[in-house]
Amino acid sequence: MNTTTKNSVVGVEFGFSWNSDIGSHKECRYVQNVNFWRDIFPETFYEKLLDKTPKDEISHDFRPGELVPDVDESLVLRVKSNQVDKDMNLSTRYGRYYPRGMLKGVAGVFKVNREPFRCLKSDGNEIHADMNHPLAGRDISVDAVIDSIETKSSERGGSCMALQDLIHNGPGMQVRCNGRPTDFFSDDSFARGDESNDGGFYTHPRLVNHLDDMAIDVLSGMYGQLIRPASKVLDLMSSWKSHLPAELELDSLTGLGMNRIELEANPRLTEGVLYDLNANPSLPFDDGQFDAVLCTVSVEYLVQPFDVFADVARVLKPGGLFVVSFSNRWFPPKAIRIWKELHEYERMGLVTEYFLQSKRFNNIHTWSMRGKPRPYDDKYFGLNMMLSDPVYMVWATKGG
Repeated sequence: MNTTTKNSVVGVEFGFSWNSDIGSHKECRYVQNVNFWRDIFPETFYEKLLDKTPKDEISHDFRPGELVPDVDESLVLRVKSNQVDKDMNLSTRYGRYYPRGMLKGVAGVFKVNREPFRCLKSDGNEIHADMNHPLAGRDISVDAVIDSIETKSSERGGSCMALQDLIHNGPGMQVRCNGRPTDFFSDDSFARGDESNDGGFYTHPRLVNHLDDMAIDVLSGMYGQLIRPASKVLDLMSSWKSHLPAELELDSLTGLGMNRIELEANPRLTEGVLYDLNANPSLPFDDGQFDAVLCTVSVEYLVQPFDVFADVARVLKPGGLFVVSFSNRWFPPKAIRIWKELHEYERMGLVTEYFLQSKRFNNIHTWSMRGKPRPYDDKYFGLNMMLSDPVYMVWATKGG
């Protein structure tokens, strides 16, 4: 039987789980060629990876400071406002993340540095820039599922990966700082490049996939885990696919969307409703009608998200589930301004803020998957897009 050894090259799906004051979080990262001879892991974790077969799973808990450096107050820097690169045209706001390269005259920081810092204060005179890792000070549980195993024939150098590299530059950025809401909404955040009526933009059907097939499989698998069979489900901002697993049998699936042809082409829908949420954020459904509501790769187009999220809670049954998923692809003219300015992990923070501001949801979870291989037959394969589209999800349940 093929087992992992110190000479193995392995496909591994890593999961990094952690908690915050608003809920639970998990970041999944698939790595196709983990080199057990060259790559760096904490010794106790490395030993658990050896002598494993495909589908085996291991887990390990890391205390603060063991996987990423612990909180270091000396890494909160006071930077004068005239040290901010104005050419980057970014307004610093509380709780937001920005590239370190926008700071001038800071030791060890260069203009090309895209690693993020968090703004803890910005008063026009100075900025308090937190350089700590976003997961500093947190317990982190890591699991790893063995996918494939090969034995390397030779070692000819190459890049070296460390476990902590997999949660660098992103994970942890989706939560509030010190319990205070992140300032996402001070700068005309919901403005769009094309402010014309959405009905005209969506007149023509777009019967195309908005994610590659691997990302769709990931999303479908998560929906299958989250949504109970025999549920009444609302597919918000629906199109010609709902990305639900074929084996998931529902009581009903109502699609609310902007194009009749797209809705009629969706084989899963039991009902299609033409409706523009940006024109009227009040949903045309009775109170407590649905067990679950989905919003798939569309939340970035909402210009009244607080009203929409509040009304989603109205049409959900008590304890009902609202799941929002997205990636890093969208229609630029209709996406809101703040969406395009944010780091991908901050977008989970933005959606989380929608849930929190509504004050009608409990048990918030965030989840991400990156690094899966893009299918060979995908039209973008080989065009510097060897990896599948990332999948980000935020979900919560309606409070009692």
